[in-house]
Amino acid sequence: MTDDDLLRIKKAVEAASKAQEPSDPPRPPRATETPEIIRPDAEEAEIQLGEAASSVSAGEMPDIEVLDIEVLDTEVADIDEPDAGFSDAAPPAHAPRRRRISPRSPRQAIEPEMAPPPPARSRQVRHPLVVVLNFFMMAGVLAVLVIGAGLYFGSVRFNADGPLNESKSVVISRGADLESIAVMLQRQNVIDSSLIFSNGVRLSKAADNLKAGEYVFEPGVSMRTVMNVLVAGKAILHGFTVPEGLTSEQIVARISEDPILTGDVNTIPAEGTLLPETYKFSRGATREQIIDQMRRAQERTIAEIWARRSSDLPISTPAEFVTLASIVEKETGKADERPLVAAVFINRLRQNIRLQSDPTIIYGLFGGKGKPPDRPIYRSDIDKATPYNTYVIDGLPPGPIANPGRAALEAVANPSRTNDLYFVADGSGGHVFAETLDEHNRNVERWRRIEVEKRKAEAAAQKAAEKAAETAAGGGISTGDAGGAASEATNGPESDGTGSAGNDAKPKAKPQ
Repeated sequence: MTDDDLLRIKKAVEAASKAQEPSDPPRPPRATETPEIIRPDAEEAEIQLGEAASSVSAGEMPDIEVLDIEVLDTEVADIDEPDAGFSDAAPPAHAPRRRRISPRSPRQAIEPEMAPPPPARSRQVRHPLVVVLNFFMMAGVLAVLVIGAGLYFGSVRFNADGPLNESKSVVISRGADLESIAVMLQRQNVIDSSLIFSNGVRLSKAADNLKAGEYVFEPGVSMRTVMNVLVAGKAILHGFTVPEGLTSEQIVARISEDPILTGDVNTIPAEGTLLPETYKFSRGATREQIIDQMRRAQERTIAEIWARRSSDLPISTPAEFVTLASIVEKETGKADERPLVAAVFINRLRQNIRLQSDPTIIYGLFGGKGKPPDRPIYRSDIDKATPYNTYVIDGLPPGPIANPGRAALEAVANPSRTNDLYFVADGSGGHVFAETLDEHNRNVERWRRIEVEKRKAEAAAQKAAEKAAETAAGGGISTGDAGGAASEATNGPESDGTGSAGNDAKPKAKPQ
């Protein structure tokens, strides 16, 4: 190979390197000019390189100085950086390692090199401890993924609509744990998975807050809604109503007959300690709980009303206050009459006149059991001495004769401002009041006439009914004056025809 050949090869390489450099775009030809076909420098350099290579013999290259080409292990600098990699300054200490290659031909000089093989694994990577740690790490990652997927799936199921198709009532027993509640709800088709419900309740930290009771769940209710209902205790509330004026023994008898309440009442509460009211309770409540609730309500009511009583009352203790209220409660069932009846007894206490209340006769004779409905008050009962008979004792009886309601307590604490000392039934469920005995006696005579006319009408109606029954049966033994006989038997031989049971107050005897 001659020097001219080497020179051509060198020029071809230089031309190829210059072709990679950006150059100004050629000026577009004018409309009048004929475009000249220009061959790019890179193409010309490759032609020159090919000509030089063809002139080289196919044999071994002569022993001449071979052009050394430096190849970097790193990527070539960006073409936009000026003079990148051509600085005359010494390379820095951290510059990438360079290695020299001696190409055997110009084409080999421009061909890419084979990538180096990957480095061999170190002994630390192959250590058994590292392998075990890697295993547990992968197992932990998989466990986290599985748990996360399970939590997501469970959350979706926990908030999704449930399988219930119609409203259903479910009773949660007292003392039931979470697992038994979840199984029972699934058995009742309220939820479709006891496991998801139990875990959801635990994750919500509500396992200890589920309340017993009877609940109604609507169709499609979700497990979360079921949990919220049980935590809030929104159970079905049943009502138990205690009328005013019942004795404690009568109230206990009514509570014992309730089919929803549980347990027994061990001791009959003291008279006047229970507040007649409607009480709400959930299924599973005990009878003792209702009694305690009534007792606490009465204590609060008495304390509240006693604190704002009139200052001139002739009673000095809450016990006397409740006793007088119980008498007012038994005398009338009309709310607008209670303050008037209370005023009569307050005026009598101020003037040291006996109260002469018929309900006190009944309580002295029959106690908390109450008077039988077919038992009238005889004249002999009025004069019978008992600790509660206010016809024979002065002032108030030793204790309440019933459990007064709030209205009766309010009436005694703030009675009407009247001078009335007497009252008697008016024959229509109410009473007429009087300040003097003469006025009262006229009211009594009027009431007696009304009662006589009423009994005559009842007897006539009874005779007509019996006669119609005999006619329908085709005859029979004549009853004669059965109505009158029945009336006489009812009132008794010593009755003046004015006595009766219940809340109908009767004519008061003359003041003693």
